[in-house]
Amino acid sequence: MKHIFGPVPSRRLGLSLGIDLLVPKICTMDCLYCELGPTTDRRIKRGRFVDLNEVLDELRTRLDEDPDVDYITFSGSGEPTLSLDLDAAIDGVRAVTDARIAVLTNGSLMTDPGVRKALMKADVVIPSVDAVSREVFQRINRPDPGLDPEAIIDGIATFTTEFDGEVWLETVIVKGMNDDPEEVARLAHAADLISPAKIHVNTVVRPPAMAGTEAVCDDRLHEIARALAPHAEVVASPSVHSHAFAADSAEVIVDMAARRPVTIGDIAAALGASPGEVAKIVGSLLDGKRLKVVRHGELLYYVSIVRKGEGS
Repeated sequence: MKHIFGPVPSRRLGLSLGIDLLVPKICTMDCLYCELGPTTDRRIKRGRFVDLNEVLDELRTRLDEDPDVDYITFSGSGEPTLSLDLDAAIDGVRAVTDARIAVLTNGSLMTDPGVRKALMKADVVIPSVDAVSREVFQRINRPDPGLDPEAIIDGIATFTTEFDGEVWLETVIVKGMNDDPEEVARLAHAADLISPAKIHVNTVVRPPAMAGTEAVCDDRLHEIARALAPHAEVVASPSVHSHAFAADSAEVIVDMAARRPVTIGDIAAALGASPGEVAKIVGSLLDGKRLKVVRHGELLYYVSIVRKGEGS
């Protein structure tokens, strides 16, 4: 499938079936830590990038095969709010499933009333704020020149006051970038303004877009969480879910690895299979040059050699 991926294990959303309304990699930013790789088309003008009818047809097919998911999540190849089809796509999801709907966004276009209106239809919106000062914002997020961090924070805060669902704020902490006390204090103030239901504190856990982008240590991550708010939490590892180990698991694994780098554990959790079973299939995919292995820290991640949208 071109537009539907997973289910994949999510650290926050359980077993999540993803919808991608973009093509790789269109985004408003070019974040150093992005697990999807560097942004190739940085923009802030919204548009239509895929056939919405095709997306919804794929969704119906996938749900017929396996309706047991926790969330339908709009994410994928870049910033989902760039798609003018987001509003209609959420309506289309509502028409075919009772699953909860989440949108992962960098929050950059939540200054736009039209974007906020579309996001109102979701159950959970997860925007990210990694920096408040313009200098750090430029360094870590490498945004389109038309973006302003204070305006983005104001847009997210406005949305939170209007939204009937839940806003879960995420901040990704990068060593030597936004982990100093001054920027953390600014982030805490921004979190107070936004007043989300949850605050998720994360760091670099997968191979990043920019080599040398480093995670902060676990102790410092927990210190920052305590500084941000009493209810802020460090995002945990994916939990294991039961899921049928289908005959087409090799293709599912390739599709997962085309969306983001995955470990044997990630794959096993998504498929409900043993790590040993997964390792055998991954080995054959490595031999067939459909996957490659990337070391990040102490872990091995697997990435599809042919990424989504790049052809064969």
